[in-house]
Amino acid sequence: MEVKRKPIEFYSTQSVNRNDKKSVIDALSSDFLSRGPKIQAFERKLGKWCDNEWVVVVNSGTSALQLAYQVSGIKEGSLVWTTPLTFAATANAAVSLGAEIDFVDIDPETLNLCPLLLEEKLKEAKKKSKLPDCLTVVHFAGNPCEMEKFFSLSRHYKFKIIEDASHALGAYYKESPIGSNEYSDISIFSFHPVKMITTGEGGALLLSSKNEFELADSLRSHGMVTPSRTGSTKKPMWYYEQQYLGNNYRMSEIQAALGLSQMKRLEEFVKKRNELADIYSVSLEKMPIKTQTILKNNKSSYHLYTIEILDKRFSRDDLYLYLKKNGIGCQVHYIPVHMHPFYKRKGFKKGLFKNSEAYFEKCLSVPLHQGLKKKDVLEVCSRLEQFFTKKRDL
Repeated sequence: MEVKRKPIEFYSTQSVNRNDKKSVIDALSSDFLSRGPKIQAFERKLGKWCDNEWVVVVNSGTSALQLAYQVSGIKEGSLVWTTPLTFAATANAAVSLGAEIDFVDIDPETLNLCPLLLEEKLKEAKKKSKLPDCLTVVHFAGNPCEMEKFFSLSRHYKFKIIEDASHALGAYYKESPIGSNEYSDISIFSFHPVKMITTGEGGALLLSSKNEFELADSLRSHGMVTPSRTGSTKKPMWYYEQQYLGNNYRMSEIQAALGLSQMKRLEEFVKKRNELADIYSVSLEKMPIKTQTILKNNKSSYHLYTIEILDKRFSRDDLYLYLKKNGIGCQVHYIPVHMHPFYKRKGFKKGLFKNSEAYFEKCLSVPLHQGLKKKDVLEVCSRLEQFFTKKRDL
């Protein structure tokens, strides 16, 4: 028998209702389980939300990153810069194509890649003729980056911009929905169960032209091209040919059906997360805690609610154990990428990106998802207050 857990026992989790389940059952009962009408319908729905018609859905956020790099021309010998404060896939997808990777430290307030530090690094890189081919920015926790500043630098120094928006479906940079690519070349989303909507596993990339769309569409299915895509009238309709080295990154009809249903509640999900985040922010004001800064005119999707311990007398790891002991889910986001053994073997080491490292030592993500109620958030805040004011028996 399945044991039901309290909502606060997860730092994040999916919200699946009857309509979602019905959509999946309908897909299972249809004539298509793969490469059917639900895929295109989901792509159109995402495109409408993001104000972008060039959408390709795939089987994971990592696959979306892989395709984004390939479409951007990243290959062996290319140089990609990104933030250390992200899940390793942001860098791994570029490295797997043979690219070199480097990092630009974060702004300690927004927790996003810092435009000022980027500009300094670009000036030094230009002197050494070592400018990046691509900058991948990450909207950490759903908080939009300062895209206009990045865009201006990209025009001056001639690099492409990919938005890793795995956390940020439903967020807005000023008046633009994340995914519109107003200040970038390609954006990607993740539909993992802890993200804004879920397809179980899944992802999407949003491109900037028909040519990019057609290349990504081919690459997600082994690099194959059909007569309908080439416009050829000399080949039979059954004919297909491989023009690129692609892979099977396809999303199933079952996943797309779930995604379509989930999209109906995206606005509700984002609103709920913002309301809960506001409760946290007010309740934590008098505690020795720092929270992420959302810049004026931006709207975060609040994929995560992260806290940073300011008082050195308190240990993040002690707080983690205390919350877990009291039935409260939490997690660390993230170990900076350059501190993983794989990247240390590439020459990176502790001390290179001090803002990210300082944040990592003190950070914790506390429960935030659409299944929580106000009383749940207040219970978490009460436990946090107890931790900071009472003697703890761990």
